[in-house]
Amino acid sequence: MDRLQSMRVFAKVVEQGSFAKAALALEISNAVATRLVADLEEHLGTRLLHRTTRKLSLTETGHAYLERVLQILQEVEDAEAIASAHSKKPSGTLRLSAHIGFGQTQLAPLLREYSDLYPEVFIDATLSDRSIDMVEDRIDVGLFIDFQKFDASMIARQIGNAELVLCASPDYVKRHGMPEELEDISRHSCLNFSYEQLRHHWPIRHADGTVTNIPITGKLVSNNGSLLRECAIEGMGIMVRPSFSLRDDFKSGRLLRLLPDRHVGKLAVVMVYPSRRLLSAKVRSFVDFMVQRFPKPESDPWLDQ
Repeated sequence: MDRLQSMRVFAKVVEQGSFAKAALALEISNAVATRLVADLEEHLGTRLLHRTTRKLSLTETGHAYLERVLQILQEVEDAEAIASAHSKKPSGTLRLSAHIGFGQTQLAPLLREYSDLYPEVFIDATLSDRSIDMVEDRIDVGLFIDFQKFDASMIARQIGNAELVLCASPDYVKRHGMPEELEDISRHSCLNFSYEQLRHHWPIRHADGTVTNIPITGKLVSNNGSLLRECAIEGMGIMVRPSFSLRDDFKSGRLLRLLPDRHVGKLAVVMVYPSRRLLSAKVRSFVDFMVQRFPKPESDPWLDQ
């Protein structure tokens, strides 16, 4: 029995939800796919899948085995990539995960440029604001905000510091006035992330690093930054938002920065990838590409430019 091939078939059956679809994806016959999984179960002495006429489902043992199988298959793929890295161009599927706010505003031009440089790499990008298990989710490179959690065994390289800045639309400023002092913020309508620690006060940081907590009046709270941005553009109030999502709005004049010498804090943007001494060509090429695009990790490249 080719145990590695049996593992591949088993993983593909679970991914596709049927033997027929897995066989089609792997370009083998349905009978061969069924036999390889059955041989694997016989070798292990346990059932991995519950089979009914309508669907397949993993047994408890199957769940635990699949987790290890996916890791093994990834290690094999990485080992093959490493072995041929010097003779092959970066290729294959590069699985990326990015914070949703960063990804929506920054990834497209970066991925276009990277794809032009490495056309044989297929990019599978996922955007999320939750913490990521890069091993379980089979992520090659993550682009995260510092409050997202990731495995401590991973390498984390900071690519920039994004300031949380105050902004509003020209229409809002025209109707309600431009805040000149910190205390002016308290009399304005504020659009806020639905974090309890920011519901009633904004911790405004001065140029010297000191902080003043300014009471705010909430006009709207949301857990979605895109909605808050649209509401700010519509003139509903003042918003706090990371600089990486504001540069185009500032350039176009859709939003104005308020009290430019003050901010609500900073968010480190970090690139995370496996802590292996040798990386596959596709991962190494993307890591090197990002390091070249963000040469000053301690700075705010989105406001500095």
